[in-house]
Amino acid sequence: MKSRAAAPKASARASTKKAPGEVRLIGGRWKRSKLAVLDRPGLRPTPDRVRETLFNWLGQDLTGWRCIDAFAGTGALGFEAASRGAASVLLLERDPALIEKLAQTKERLSADMVQVQRVDALLALSHLPEASVDLVLLDPPFDSQLATPALRSAVRLLSPLGFIYLEAASRWTEDAMSAQGLSLYRYLKAGNVHAHLLRRIALV
Repeated sequence: MKSRAAAPKASARASTKKAPGEVRLIGGRWKRSKLAVLDRPGLRPTPDRVRETLFNWLGQDLTGWRCIDAFAGTGALGFEAASRGAASVLLLERDPALIEKLAQTKERLSADMVQVQRVDALLALSHLPEASVDLVLLDPPFDSQLATPALRSAVRLLSPLGFIYLEAASRWTEDAMSAQGLSLYRYLKAGNVHAHLLRRIALV
């Protein structure tokens, strides 16, 4: 689940926004651990079904993986990755209240592999080393037009067998994905959420 203080999600998700409360991690060493869901503009949980399906696609065991959760929000996707053995998980978020909760969750879980940074996600992605990441988790605000530049920055970070997960308000076309050097590996629609698991196009 994701949020961005400067560009809250708008009506595309208004009907699915849940009341403040909590969500639970659904797998790994911290299964059933609670994450707070603050009352922030546009902040809403990625559906349990989507999170479960995503990590089924990835094979559940992420031992040794290097991951980034951009637009982190509550960090549900990033902490799910860490719970399944990821060696490092970088959570990028701008909202100071969400940063505080992410830091509290990291401390409570003793999640030493997790780093929390208060930063603009696009800026951070553009400065990370090439081919340094195995999984980039992207859920930018649906109405923000950030998906394309986020993908453009994320694709250069991928290791040869790496993945990008993209959550969006609509299904991306094959042409739109290939323009970013990506191909569709798996896809799921759940309510308003279009979940894409992407890989780099293999060079012949």
